[in-house]
Amino acid sequence: MSKFYDLDHYKALETGGYQLLPIRFEHLSEESYVLTNIVGEFTTIDRDELIDLVNGDLTNTSPKYQDLKSKSMLIDSESVVGAELLSIKWRTKLSRLSDFTGLHMFVVSLRCEHSCPYCQVSRQNENGQHYDMTRDTADKALDMVFKSPAPSLKIEFQGGEPLLNFPIIKYVVEKASEQNIVENRNLAFVIATNLAVVTPEILEFCEQYKIAISTSLDGQRDLHNKNRPRPGKDSYERTIAGIDLAREYLGKDQVSALMTTTHESLEQPIDIINEYINQGFQDIFLRPLSPYGFAIKTNWYGSYGTERWLDFYYEGLDYIIEINKGGFFFVERYAATILKKMLTPFEPGYVDLMSPSGIGVAAIVYNYDGDVYASDEGRMLAEMGHDTFKIGNLHKDSYQDIFLSESLLEPIEQSCATSVPMCDRCAFQPYCGADPVFHFATQGDFVGHKPTSDFCSRHMSLFKRLIKLMDDPETKQIFLRWAAN
Repeated sequence: MSKFYDLDHYKALETGGYQLLPIRFEHLSEESYVLTNIVGEFTTIDRDELIDLVNGDLTNTSPKYQDLKSKSMLIDSESVVGAELLSIKWRTKLSRLSDFTGLHMFVVSLRCEHSCPYCQVSRQNENGQHYDMTRDTADKALDMVFKSPAPSLKIEFQGGEPLLNFPIIKYVVEKASEQNIVENRNLAFVIATNLAVVTPEILEFCEQYKIAISTSLDGQRDLHNKNRPRPGKDSYERTIAGIDLAREYLGKDQVSALMTTTHESLEQPIDIINEYINQGFQDIFLRPLSPYGFAIKTNWYGSYGTERWLDFYYEGLDYIIEINKGGFFFVERYAATILKKMLTPFEPGYVDLMSPSGIGVAAIVYNYDGDVYASDEGRMLAEMGHDTFKIGNLHKDSYQDIFLSESLLEPIEQSCATSVPMCDRCAFQPYCGADPVFHFATQGDFVGHKPTSDFCSRHMSLFKRLIKLMDDPETKQIFLRWAAN
């Protein structure tokens, strides 16, 4: 039996009044489906309309016909530019690939004075000076930064606790700023810090060079202190004091916070969100635990499953939507990232949801010892004994050696969702990514087994929920604001 209909069948479809452009569909409920095109424009459609559509029987008087036509899902004799318009949108979506490696992460120290049991990094004692980046390593990392063709460059200082090696941060910022007088890039800096050891002198320097601060806030006092223990049991108090002090020097917009969902967080989404609002933030990222570092060694990663996190997340998301309906603008960043892919022609550059994968392409990591990793998660895996995503060393390898390394090219090649089994037919492909690091960590290969992938099940659920929520016009308007923010 032939795998295809004969040619006359397809000619009959062409003469039926319209032609389908590339589309995929997925059920939302028993009688409802979502239809997407290759750039992520979507519409919902009932089962009978879908059958009529694929059989060439949808009439041009149907309201759904015009909707599909406007979203470049079908073309007819009156819309011959539809295919060309779709190709322009597709090129816009992929334009980020030419801005190669805009984010450069410097792990300036593995030392940390916290002992968070879910830490994704194999932190070291705060007195272990040999875990600090040297000037020689920093110089070679800066050479790599400015070899990137990206017009906008961001240097992010990571740890451990990076402020424990503040002299090297100061050195890198001053040298990069001086070099940029010649390079003339759009250069930005950010320090990812718990703020426990921040000082006015450090913030004066940050103010001078417009360095942004990204910190961790897991929620209210008891939860934060339990999740993020430190000597003195005052992590929350130091974090809040640090946030307030940083805002005095840098301004409110230059200080952001991230939370991590632990088992202790699951019953408290409303309290966590209220804590962020009470502390003057206008957004929150309700992110799950990641399968790396101490989160695995301490079994915190396995303390809850995907379904339990989704329950937590949806309770929080619904609450945030109601807050917005009440007139207070507050964004859930996980949803906003996905909505930007759904509702705009632009890519947010979120590494986990890029195809091909954003490892190396969107971001790269220079470890304290000169080792180079395709992603921060790849660096975390190496600390656990798996150097699969180590792509070179600053003291041994050239820019070409590192970026043409098979350790980088192979996972990127296997992460193109258009050719990944099951992803290639998925209606949510335009919003998703293959995330080879997560799948290697959890399933042992770059592609993973999609039916049993936590990454896949989590995001499939998220995509469906966001689309269903947009049935409410008021919620859709809120989502449009989030996507544009």
